[in-house]
Amino acid sequence: MSRRAFVAVAVVLVLICGRLLVSRGIHPVAAAHYNAATVAVPAPEAKPATSAGETTAAPLPAAARPDVGVADVDPHKAFGSKSAPIILEVFSDYQCPACKSLFETTNRQLMDNYVTTGKVYLIHRDFPLPMHAYSRVAARYARAAAEIGKIELVEKALFDNQEKWEQSGDVDGILAAVLSPADMTKVRALVKGGTLEPLIDKDFAIGQMYRVSQTPTSVFHSKGQTYPYGGAMNYEILHQFLDQLLSQK
Repeated sequence: MSRRAFVAVAVVLVLICGRLLVSRGIHPVAAAHYNAATVAVPAPEAKPATSAGETTAAPLPAAARPDVGVADVDPHKAFGSKSAPIILEVFSDYQCPACKSLFETTNRQLMDNYVTTGKVYLIHRDFPLPMHAYSRVAARYARAAAEIGKIELVEKALFDNQEKWEQSGDVDGILAAVLSPADMTKVRALVKGGTLEPLIDKDFAIGQMYRVSQTPTSVFHSKGQTYPYGGAMNYEILHQFLDQLLSQK
């Protein structure tokens, strides 16, 4: 690898390692409240950036954790091939501005370039933060929409209109503007049915096992290793990171 190429890869990986699931104390909720055991995994040590004159290995392996596997995947909120070489779990809150930024700047390109091409299996996880008054309501409606095959349309509507419904709480009205009356009847029945709340709680408990304390948090699974990343990742860094994982033997 040329010196210039190595330095570019090292800088990208150090940026990622530097943000690896740093707890910011944003309303942590005890996993025991959701009847789930928290796995206490110490934060990995990231190797420091090397100078342009050095030729040591890139720090990616030092950032990895042993992969414990992915369980309890709702097929209505998962996209791509289950046999993809990379599994990406994204823990998100519909009322979170950083989650909106991630959705608007990276989601479409991620879907087009990695998910539909069989490189990434994308799993959306609900992680409504207690600090957001209507995020759990939005999660219920989004899950209901997912069950009738309208998740992509509804997620876009929720993020596009986040500033509106976070003030009024009128999530129902936002969805009614983009779904047909027949679909809204189905969505409202599912929301009122009481079956969606346990699914949201299950996602939240899985996030607690990863020590998630902020949204969005992305958890990458590749070749037996897990790489958590807290915060919104722009597409340029995401693209380079995914390609680095795909290139590993």
